[in-house]
Amino acid sequence: MVFNIAVVEDEKDLNSLIKAYLEKEGYNVDSYICGKDAIENINKNYHLWILDIMLGDDVSGYDIIKKIREINEVVPVIFTSARDKDLDKIIGLELGSDDYITKPFSTKELVLRVNNIIKRVYKNEVNKITYDKYSINLDKRIVLKGDKEITLTTLEFDLLSMFVTNKNKSFSRDDILNNIWGENYFGTDRVVDDLVRRLRKKMPLLNINTIYGFGYRLT
Repeated sequence: MVFNIAVVEDEKDLNSLIKAYLEKEGYNVDSYICGKDAIENINKNYHLWILDIMLGDDVSGYDIIKKIREINEVVPVIFTSARDKDLDKIIGLELGSDDYITKPFSTKELVLRVNNIIKRVYKNEVNKITYDKYSINLDKRIVLKGDKEITLTTLEFDLLSMFVTNKNKSFSRDDILNNIWGENYFGTDRVVDDLVRRLRKKMPLLNINTIYGFGYRLT
């Protein structure tokens, strides 16, 4: 499952940096510079909000969370602020925020906090991925197309898992050999092509691109 995150931050460089780090982590991110624009999109299906308390327009992060809580009482919210004041944290908690981080902060730390909240709040959905008409449960190693289960071998599922958790990433044949068979495998890389062929046959909706002379990429 891919999670949607809204970032509301009026510092353009910081906004872009947060967005880039979260997208690298695999999240879909909509970013807003203006609080009013965020409120106009309050009904979108976001799984988490990151709100700067002090914004450049007349709308504050507090105003936004109040609007969010009018329509959704449980969606997680992380506040960011340049002010390290206990009062801000208390107000944020009273309004229903899940976390508070003070500027300047490490973007990596913010991503870790996001990951932890997502895993806690959506623990039953974290290891489920939807691709086209396929539902893939990474924990139970089950693939469904509608109500019909698709039977995959251990290696076929391992390859599928590698692709769907690294969508749009290119893998060389050596990368795939190391990831699926292990670094101690000795043999021809033709087994990679055969495994990809078998997975394509069982799951024809997978858009596995051949990168000639290199390897494969799922898009």
